[in-house]
Amino acid sequence: MKFYTVYKDPRPVRLSESTRQFAYESLELHAYGLEAMKTPAVTMDHIEGFAEMTPLEKERLILREIAEKAPVPLRYGERLCGGARLGLAIHHVIPATFEGNVVFPSVSHLTIDFSMILNEGLSGIRRRVEASLKSYKGTEKEAFLLNCIAAIDAYEHWHGRYVDALEHYVQAVETDGVLPACPAFETTLKNLRRVPLEPPTTFHEAVQALWMTFAFVRLMGNWPGIGRLDVLLGKYLEKDLADGTLNLDEAREILAHFFIKGCEWVRGGDQGSGDAQHYQNIVLAGVDEEGNEVTNAVTYLVLDILEELPIGDFPTTIRINRKTHEKLLRRIAEVMRHGGGVLAVYNEDLILESLTGYGYEVTEARKFANDGCWEVQIPGKTNFVYCPFDGLAILQKTTLQSYREGIEFGNFDDLLAAYLSDLRNQVLAITQSRFGAFRVMDTENGVFEWHPTTPCTVVSIFEQGCIEKGLSYGEGGPVYHIFSPHIGGLADTVNSLYAIKKLVFDDKRLSFSEFMTILRNNWEGCEPLRQFALNKYVYYGNDNPECDAIAAEILNSFSDFCAENNGLSPYKFPSGVSTFGRQLEWAPHRLAAPHGRKQGEVLAANASPTPGTDREGVTAMIRSYCAADLRKQVTGAALDCKLLPSSVTGEDGINALVAIMRGFVSEGGFFLQPDVADAQILRDAQKHPENYQTLSVRVSGWNARFVTLCREWQDMVIGQNEK
Repeated sequence: MKFYTVYKDPRPVRLSESTRQFAYESLELHAYGLEAMKTPAVTMDHIEGFAEMTPLEKERLILREIAEKAPVPLRYGERLCGGARLGLAIHHVIPATFEGNVVFPSVSHLTIDFSMILNEGLSGIRRRVEASLKSYKGTEKEAFLLNCIAAIDAYEHWHGRYVDALEHYVQAVETDGVLPACPAFETTLKNLRRVPLEPPTTFHEAVQALWMTFAFVRLMGNWPGIGRLDVLLGKYLEKDLADGTLNLDEAREILAHFFIKGCEWVRGGDQGSGDAQHYQNIVLAGVDEEGNEVTNAVTYLVLDILEELPIGDFPTTIRINRKTHEKLLRRIAEVMRHGGGVLAVYNEDLILESLTGYGYEVTEARKFANDGCWEVQIPGKTNFVYCPFDGLAILQKTTLQSYREGIEFGNFDDLLAAYLSDLRNQVLAITQSRFGAFRVMDTENGVFEWHPTTPCTVVSIFEQGCIEKGLSYGEGGPVYHIFSPHIGGLADTVNSLYAIKKLVFDDKRLSFSEFMTILRNNWEGCEPLRQFALNKYVYYGNDNPECDAIAAEILNSFSDFCAENNGLSPYKFPSGVSTFGRQLEWAPHRLAAPHGRKQGEVLAANASPTPGTDREGVTAMIRSYCAADLRKQVTGAALDCKLLPSSVTGEDGINALVAIMRGFVSEGGFFLQPDVADAQILRDAQKHPENYQTLSVRVSGWNARFVTLCREWQDMVIGQNEK
């Protein structure tokens, strides 16, 4: 079977034919996803008095109902078992209905603490809950902790149903011989008799415990990130390799099934913004709490799997730094050039400076992963929310008042100062809105009580602090509380300001008032001037210090504005730069832009240049992006880098990608999303989707199979890849 690649050389083959067949069925035939949609949800209609119950009482019964009634299918030959096979979970809700309506939404944008299930097992977590319940007996915290017990009971019951199914299968083989023998099932049954109830002792047990916990959390509707997979699994593989329990080829097969089962929500067809964006991101490499490099055999096995199987459902980010070994960088480059955008890189050096500068202890900072997308957080300890807004809309509609008649600025400095003032007001409105989360907010005495929120007990038991405090993930339980304003439309804002600066104040081609009239009329009758503005000036993304200084001023000020409300509550407000595809939904509401763009155009993504304006190559783009002090964007600033297949060919191509990564680190970048893609190939995929079922593209913080994007999203991705 053949998996699509934009790079001219075929993908290597290391995995067995049976594992590749599993991948083919999951990716092209959508075997898992179509199965999940057969059973959308459980219903609570039969529960007497359900409508009058408290939210926690409802959740307690829903947990039990899902554990008892969710499908527990076995797929012959799979090396791991467990799955989130209730279709409504794919829609980011707890898959339970009452009178035809969803009862509760679910949680995402977090990476839970998977090390709990590996270090303690479910029995250890239960003991901690029982101890906390004893401490809080008779208090208002008791109800939440009872739900924690109910969540653990539900997990154990669901796990037990898989054990029963496997035992039934194995017994049927032994007694009547009707079913074909399946050694993989026998091994899985042996593993499940230990994990996840107790800590794993082998690599296979650890992968099973990790997968089953991930699947259970998703079964309950939540979308967690996975985090540092090589840190979680590395010691188990090292031990098994040392004592001869298994070899690298066997370990690769086991881990490949983890990735294949992660495609269980692939359904095919038009899924809007794609079918592979469920926040199950992975982070690899970098240093541990003591500052030692963690790259290990698991790191390279993951890269092997991603190179061979075009699985876009696990966007993977590598933590690189100035000391990253050439071997790892070359291996990253070899995988990147097949396209699909699965791999991205963090500049670990800068991020550690950013986090420690923001107040995190260095040992905490070194644990960083993501929120299930790419925003940086401390996994298993952070309640994370981000709030995106359109920076270009602020310039157009607030500072420039929709280009109304009579608006005037005497010089560029006054215009920039007015924009920064409006930006500050926007940020303060965002940060202060979060204070409504508290029913008691006594800043002077440090007393804060959260308003009750939607129950989210399943993620709470895997988030440090919740059990000990007797508080859920949404009500003050985690160690850190982050609410991160994210500015979008950065490049378009910068380019707009720069075009006004040049056309009006520096070159004096027309007055400010005249220019506002032209923009108000959407450039009507002024095509020569529009082309001049579009093509004459050197905009953000081309290493133009004059233009890039505007970007630096905006971003540095933005970060300062976000910090102004730190210390007033448990929340902190670190800044970030992103769009996550929102430039598509913002486009109809935007006005004509001063840098030659007409009303309604889809413009820049994340911290990347406006499409079509980056003309000086990747190095110049990185330098523009790094002109600001990106350490101040504590949750992240993503740069998308589009590369043609011809630019990554052969040894020179590998060296070029390695040089890009090293340059990104040395220049002070934060997060780089490279993608090898060809607009011509993407256009052909629009016309002939049947030939491109596994063609994956980087959209923003996620990947998607291109053919599952709707036409609008496809056109946006194509536009980002055209020069």
